[in-house]
Amino acid sequence: MQLHHQYQQRARDFAQIARQMEKRYNQLALLRLLAFVLGVGLFIYLLSWPWYLPSLFLLLFLAGFGGFIRWHQGIKADQLHHQHLATVNESEVRALQHDHGAFDPGSDYTQPEHPYALDLDLFGPHSFFQLANRSATSLGSQKLAEYLNRGATRDEIPRRQTALRELGGKLEWRQHFHAYGLATAAPPAPLQALRKWLGEAAGLLPKRGLPLAFVLAPIWFVLVIYLTYRFFPWQVGLLSIIPQALLLRQFTETINHIHQQTTAAEKILADYARLIQHLEAESFASPKLRELQALLQVDTGESASATVRRLSYIISQLNVRYNAFVVIFNLIGLWDLYWVRRLEIWKTEQREYLPRWFASLEEFAALLSLATVHYNHPDWVFPELGERAELDAEHLGHPLISTEQRVANDFAMPTAGHTKLVTGSNMAGKSTFLRTVGLNIVLAMCGAPVCARRMALPPIQVYTSMRTQDALHESTSSFYAELKRLKVIIEAVDRGKAQHPDQRQPFFLLDEILKGTNSKDRHTGSKALIRQLIQSQGSGLIATHDLELGSLEAQYGGAVENLCMEVEVAGEELVFDCRLKRGVCQRYNAAHLMRNVGSRIEEGK
Repeated sequence: MQLHHQYQQRARDFAQIARQMEKRYNQLALLRLLAFVLGVGLFIYLLSWPWYLPSLFLLLFLAGFGGFIRWHQGIKADQLHHQHLATVNESEVRALQHDHGAFDPGSDYTQPEHPYALDLDLFGPHSFFQLANRSATSLGSQKLAEYLNRGATRDEIPRRQTALRELGGKLEWRQHFHAYGLATAAPPAPLQALRKWLGEAAGLLPKRGLPLAFVLAPIWFVLVIYLTYRFFPWQVGLLSIIPQALLLRQFTETINHIHQQTTAAEKILADYARLIQHLEAESFASPKLRELQALLQVDTGESASATVRRLSYIISQLNVRYNAFVVIFNLIGLWDLYWVRRLEIWKTEQREYLPRWFASLEEFAALLSLATVHYNHPDWVFPELGERAELDAEHLGHPLISTEQRVANDFAMPTAGHTKLVTGSNMAGKSTFLRTVGLNIVLAMCGAPVCARRMALPPIQVYTSMRTQDALHESTSSFYAELKRLKVIIEAVDRGKAQHPDQRQPFFLLDEILKGTNSKDRHTGSKALIRQLIQSQGSGLIATHDLELGSLEAQYGGAVENLCMEVEVAGEELVFDCRLKRGVCQRYNAAHLMRNVGSRIEEGK
């Protein structure tokens, strides 16, 4: 509740500041209009005075009024930023109430063939990605998805943990970063086009005569217009545009190509420059964060944020092409050609830096998301990455279930050559428990905190077979899809025997093996699969309704252990405690559940 009240208070404070700034902005808007009217009136009055007085006044007025406009627009930007800060905190209040609808669910990152993402609810509505994601940029979202999909190396995991602990304590800084991100419109397509442009060779820089043309073009234009005005008929004035028109025509294709690749990146780059500036201004202690910040350093003396902002400005000048008046600028000063060449100069000087700056920005954004998870769930812990091939967890719970409804279990098992069979009646919680173990392992492997009181484990790579579906694009049934999935797991377990212990060993989670076939084949096939996994020194959890598989525990001398989740019947009610117990399930509830939904079932028939 303390976090809840903190976020509520911050939301109110930022909203109040935003309202005050909006009121001030509106008052100054009236003053701005009045200043403009008075300035125009005074200029008209001074026109009757000697020419230098209205000219001097006009220059001073334009400079002062331009500065006033920039200051006024800055107040509006601050007002919007504080409104975004209020939105950030309002979203966190809802998140603590288990409503994550304000955050991107990352549905685009779903990969049906991924080893575990679909079964463990990593992406999509009500997923862990939606719970964690605080990145308003496509770069940060992609990196967070990569964290969850791929995990990290043994050496990288503790570095990320240290970074998340530090970022977790920087609430103010994190929320400002998030608020700046909310003002950023950054679809991936413009950045992809920009990266493609960076990889292309410069087309205009080799043309050595262009700098001279930029100087001569306006001189030629003014000279011809002057001579036409003084000495020649107006038709001669057309000569002033012929050299410029021919030169622009020569490079039209190059100009259009470069403009098409860069035009949509203007605002994105300006927004990213602001985010990068926010990163540059902060001090960090953890090695991971210091290294990421070091990627933003530039040898030229200009900061990364200023360099990106300059690129945005150059593109904005080229985007003047969309204005009809650009024809005049082109005829006088070869406007399009000049700014395209400026773009190529920037690319030649900075092309190696921009991908590095984006990489730093995207990883900061991913870490900030996981740091918010750490801050919002202070009862979660960072797991210990041990040397022993054993998973050991206390009070292990499902990260996507609210604290009030979550049932936590203590759980320990070897992660090499050991299988646990989990039996239980319908709705007893077997599948949820498998997902609890799997999702927490995934979080541990990407350096994030886990939903547990304590957790220790070696490097593990999770493989799941839980939600196999028909593959219509391949015209395959769910049964065949499951067979393909099991084949991937068997191959991973076989490869794991030859892997170095420091590499992530496969850990399987199987829910109702071969559920798409008849009970006899299912039992025979399941038993054969478990034997093969044991012989290959595989390790993992298997949830099943097949109680006969429990006999394998006696046959394999400790390589198989039976666990169960029982259901209690209290009158007409079923009580699910979701507690993990030793042994094989002894109670069934299918008939009871069917009677509850109106099916007429008579005992013994």
